Amino acid sequence: MVLRSKFSALTVTKQKENLPPITNNQRAARTRRQRGYQWEDTIVKRFNNTDDWKAFRLGSPSIALPDVLAVNTDNSAIFTIEAKSGTSTSLPVPADQIERCLSWIKTFDIYKKRNVLLAFKFLSKKRIDIGKYENRELREYFKIWDESLEITDCVCTYEGKFYAKIEGSRKELFLKECKMPFKTKQRTSAKSD
Repeated sequence: MVLRSKFSALTVTKQKENLPPITNNQRAARTRRQRGYQWEDTIVKRFNNTDDWKAFRLGSPSIALPDVLAVNTDNSAIFTIEAKSGTSTSLPVPADQIERCLSWIKTFDIYKKRNVLLAFKFLSKKRIDIGKYENRELREYFKIWDESLEITDCVCTYEGKFYAKIEGSRKELFLKECKMPFKTKQRTSAKSD
């Protein structure tokens, strides 16, 4: 038994020796994914701590699902949520992610209130260079996607402004801020629905 565990440890060590070192880009990508998962998890926990809502993380982005699904059967409401979190001054949302959220809420037509929410969390540290940050106010925005708009790549800024990215230029879009059934870190000057 002791011999086998020593052999297993030796095999794992040999495998690690044969792997290439992790690059800064890989480390940064892992950090971004972890921030995203934590933000999704936070949203789910906040919904589930309310009386009327139930929320679920739906899985990895590779399987064409929204990040979070939130349902309130008493009020006949459903939200599909695309969550973005980061340390930069703007957070992008690819058009295909908005599209998949829309297709999901259209599927659940039994619900009277169906919205796609774009949830943004700007962390309390702002990246100014590789590995260098400065402190700032943590901000969260929950924008309701307007179904009358053409679906395009979009971006939300730290100030809460929302832009469509069309042929290399930005066009401001005015999305309503969703009043959430839980406490958020929204700025007091932000307009709510």
